[in-house]
Amino acid sequence: MDIYSLDTYDYHLPPELIAQDPVLPRDACRLLVMDRGTGAISDRFFYQLTDYLDANHILVLNETRVIPARLVGHKETGGQVEVLLLRQDGECWEALVRPARRVRPGMVIRFSDEVKAEVVTELDFCGGRLLRFEGYHNWFQFLEKFGSMPLPPYINRPATAADKLNYQTVYATRPGSAAAPTAGLHFTSELIAKLKKQGVECVSILLHVGLGTFRPVSSSDIREHEMHCEYYEIQPEEARRLNRARNRGQQIVAVGTTVVRTLETAYDDNDGFRAGSGWTNRYIYPGYRFQAVDNLITNFHLPKSSLLMLVCAFAGVEKTLQAYRYAVAKQYRFFSYGDAMFIK
Repeated sequence: MDIYSLDTYDYHLPPELIAQDPVLPRDACRLLVMDRGTGAISDRFFYQLTDYLDANHILVLNETRVIPARLVGHKETGGQVEVLLLRQDGECWEALVRPARRVRPGMVIRFSDEVKAEVVTELDFCGGRLLRFEGYHNWFQFLEKFGSMPLPPYINRPATAADKLNYQTVYATRPGSAAAPTAGLHFTSELIAKLKKQGVECVSILLHVGLGTFRPVSSSDIREHEMHCEYYEIQPEEARRLNRARNRGQQIVAVGTTVVRTLETAYDDNDGFRAGSGWTNRYIYPGYRFQAVDNLITNFHLPKSSLLMLVCAFAGVEKTLQAYRYAVAKQYRFFSYGDAMFIK
């Protein structure tokens, strides 16, 4: 097996296993528990996470909040343009547009009588454009009125009002993501309260999900892939709590790959977890030496994706792919609204 070959991270997934809607209540989804030391697998439900976590664990959550970042506008000629906002820079946004070949620099896209955007330039990823907006007074009010939740393309239906709740973690507080940190979608407030009652400590960090998380890997040698930058923050008190937990020998449980990438970015051999903010393009693939994370809660990820490579780096390529084959055989539900894994 060539761990640097993109084809290694392919697997067969029947289309009917791609979840189109969430399980409700959230914590009633299935949970595949995997021991990364032995590869042993067991079938549980997410609410049974209480059987695995106690005062020896500290749970790290990404408090980012998904914005209704999908917009539909029209060119001056009348043609429709779909826009997915990725990252704000003043009056401009990096965005994915469709159909991209018909959206060129200088073109104006109108979203309402007042709000329009000029295409400033093309960006260095497929469908990427820099858009300069004008005509709005309150940006988030505009998005709430005209935007829709940016459901992934493998969910074959329009976003609904229910998705504004379901495609959002119960602890989301900081608007800015173009996609949900999906491992967190399975938590309910009641489950978090039960875990805290058992002595599990919860820490919040921030990473706004953008292109870096879901940009496909296209290079045949995965080492040639480059991640785009995403904004992160770790507050001083949260860094202090993480360092205290590490010094006490507690297990750090990352809820999702966004948390893994943030913690690994912020960890230093000498100083431990460092508070601060900035941009990370941390790319984790097999061969990576983890320093900041002991356990991982994650969803099932797309074939040949950087997210699957991160999980393989954490749990081992053979063991992870074996677990995925098992999940397919047992008809687990995949991707954003699908079931979860707990890797201990």
